[in-house]
Amino acid sequence: MPFIEPKQPLKMPDPYQDQDEAGRPQTFAQPDTQDEGDEAISSAQFVYVGRQPILDRVGALHAYELLFRGSAQNHAVVSDDAQATAQVVVRTIGGIGVPSVLGTHRGYVNIGRDLLFDDIVHLMEPERFVLEILETVRFDAQLIARIQDLRGAGFRIALDDVCEMSPNLRAALPHADIVKIDFLATDRTRLADLAQSLRGRGKTLIAEKVETREDFAMARELGFDLFQGYFFARPQVLSTRRARSSRTSLLRLLALLALDAGIVELEAELKGNPNVVMQLLRLVNSSAFGLGRNIASLREAIIATGTRQIARWAQLLLYAGGGDLPWRSDPLVQLAGTRARFMELAARWIRPNDEAFADAAFMTGVFSLVHVLVDSTPDATLDPLDLSPLIRDAIVGRKGPMGALLSIAEAAGEAQDAAAIASAQSRDEFAALTPMVLAELNLSAAAWFGAHLAE
Repeated sequence: MPFIEPKQPLKMPDPYQDQDEAGRPQTFAQPDTQDEGDEAISSAQFVYVGRQPILDRVGALHAYELLFRGSAQNHAVVSDDAQATAQVVVRTIGGIGVPSVLGTHRGYVNIGRDLLFDDIVHLMEPERFVLEILETVRFDAQLIARIQDLRGAGFRIALDDVCEMSPNLRAALPHADIVKIDFLATDRTRLADLAQSLRGRGKTLIAEKVETREDFAMARELGFDLFQGYFFARPQVLSTRRARSSRTSLLRLLALLALDAGIVELEAELKGNPNVVMQLLRLVNSSAFGLGRNIASLREAIIATGTRQIARWAQLLLYAGGGDLPWRSDPLVQLAGTRARFMELAARWIRPNDEAFADAAFMTGVFSLVHVLVDSTPDATLDPLDLSPLIRDAIVGRKGPMGALLSIAEAAGEAQDAAAIASAQSRDEFAALTPMVLAELNLSAAAWFGAHLAE
């Protein structure tokens, strides 16, 4: 195939562009007349997603890598990879919308170990999103099993920032479809052998961080399939106004879902919260439900999406919702989120085959502190929601096995002796909650919360 120049010419550096330690161009905010206060207000009113093109061998657009952006400025300060990924997913699917961000192309999303095991993965449609596993992720038996499940569900797996044939890469290769080789970090004397070895294993190769004409020519000569880097295009920042969802309405919606409410009831509740409706429609229209057309009707959206997906989305919106404090700074939201996840994990541990019990445990954790969120009492908050007796009695009176789980979760969250509470239960199943198990569940719940930091 003849050499074809990329569609976008190489751009000369601008006066506001510097380089980082690896020699990569780094963009900083250009001076203007807007003061820092105005910029902060603007950032609070909008959400942002960056996207960088991935091109094929003839220079045509093949896909985008989706990138976290905290403002309109084309750079990111990421202190938590899981948080950044969660925000990218939420903003792409429910904020800006998949059609606007990706068009007809795929989106590559950076993802770490915690999020690979989280439900947020299933908000992404496998036909539209590629899971790009960070180079820091270590492949063990548990992770490999999870990746096999995700590939079975239709996801393609890419390995990011590869620069050598390391032991971890060898373990990962049988379970990956795509390998991205970092042209800035890879030893050029070993590049040809690395590319040949990976191609021999049948992997699609992406040359990333391609920044010069010479790099592009070398990558093509070595047989790379796809290309990404500043030589072709810098990331573009997309934005939309931040949508706020009423916590009270979300709580009512979650309560209806917990009661297996019918479509008529769900439709009536959703009509009272236009922001949730807007994001639900974007969610269902972003996925390949086989309907052959976009859905505009709320009832159609509920049927097509399914109550489990709606529940996932409502939980995420509730935790990302509109308090005065940012989500990551709100200790009450942190407590509710980690408690709910802890209870779900503990329920799965003692009753591994009872999915309904685990779902109810999560809901119990969610609702156990909502009276504080809405500045009311447990009775006054829960009675209008008409929750199942299992959940309501656990919260109001600490009754039954769910009440015991809630007491254990409270103790674990306050660094008290949760194991003693578990061992005091008359039910044999609680004996499985040993101190070691409870400590691990507590850590897993905290990691889950970190992965769901959003907006």
